Amino acid sequence: MNSVQISIEANEDEQEILISQLSDLDAEGFEQTENYLIAYFNENRFRSYDLNEILKDYSFETIIVEEKNWNEEWERNFQPVVVDDFCAIRAEFHQPINNVEHEIIITPKMSFGTGHHATTYMMIAQMRNMDFKNKTVFDFGTGTGILAILAEQLGASKISAIDVDDWSIENAKENIARNNCSKVSLNLSSQVPPGQFDVILANINRNVILNYLTQLKESLRAKSYLLISGLLTHDQKDIMDLCNLHGLELIKITERSNWISLLFANR
Repeated sequence: MNSVQISIEANEDEQEILISQLSDLDAEGFEQTENYLIAYFNENRFRSYDLNEILKDYSFETIIVEEKNWNEEWERNFQPVVVDDFCAIRAEFHQPINNVEHEIIITPKMSFGTGHHATTYMMIAQMRNMDFKNKTVFDFGTGTGILAILAEQLGASKISAIDVDDWSIENAKENIARNNCSKVSLNLSSQVPPGQFDVILANINRNVILNYLTQLKESLRAKSYLLISGLLTHDQKDIMDLCNLHGLELIKITERSNWISLLFANR
């Protein structure tokens, strides 16, 4: 099956925003250079009108290319990520990374959550200062399973993780097993599981967070925490307004490459 290749002239900050927007159009892969973002789409599912709306202010070129093995592309380009001296994320073909508290091995496939994106990086950095010992955790939109894996390494007693994509679930299963996790329950679902949690992790996007915030609030125990990302800086007001209405208290906000991560407490 052929792919549609879009080469977009964009700087680093613009590329991060475009990756988020084009992912919603089912982009199957990205390549980044200093001045260009290259996006790939399945030719049969390519939505040219929606793409032109997103790229109306950008210079871009479109060509048809032969099918690529995306796993080989990821493996060739995947580089380890190190979040301070706290956590390193690498593939199994990399050498172990020393002088970090935690190391996570991720198979580089198409699931979101390798630590390279600013949102995942910030979620991991925020988790460093949270108490997971003997806590119950809900990972909403688990992707590669990276946050669920880290939650177990940080001492969580039980982690429920869901995603709506079959390939994410399969990839998360591999990564959970590869990191010897035994406390993560993984399900293909868009529904918040029953019960209440000490910590909810949601690295998704603005619309999903806004649509599910009432359910997430109801799933929080007293003295619990909601950590969210997948948000651009201009999303902050909408998120803050709704969280305030639900009685959630902002504890910490971090920003990286025009993306933000917000930690709330449910008192």
